[in-house]
Amino acid sequence: MAPEAQSDWFSEEAATFGDRLAGAREAAGMSQAELARRLGVRLKTLVDWENDFADPRSNRLQMVAGMLNVSIMWLLTGRGEGVDAPGAQSNETPEARALIDELRLLRTEALDLSHRMGRLEKRLRSVLAEKTTA
Repeated sequence: MAPEAQSDWFSEEAATFGDRLAGAREAAGMSQAELARRLGVRLKTLVDWENDFADPRSNRLQMVAGMLNVSIMWLLTGRGEGVDAPGAQSNETPEARALIDELRLLRTEALDLSHRMGRLEKRLRSVLAEKTTA
């Protein structure tokens, strides 16, 4: 697909942040509920982002970009690494698509594990702090 066709479809003039977020989520094959769960936000929050009623904080924006395999710049402006316009022809073979999908899944799982480890570390520090003050 020609880069200008992609940028025209999701460009700043043609699409909003919410349009690009929804397009990237759909291209990743995720439902709104699934993405909201993986991000640790309420479904209403994600729906508000996609409807341009609210914007995510920078840490969530970074998580969204990573999970959906797009750049933060693309989500914000439509420029940079993003997804193809709906119905765009792709030269990917089924094997390449399967590999890309598996990589995306692994990236998402790694991000989930990273957040779990962060929560565990926070709990451990809290337990250790309680022990030293007791």
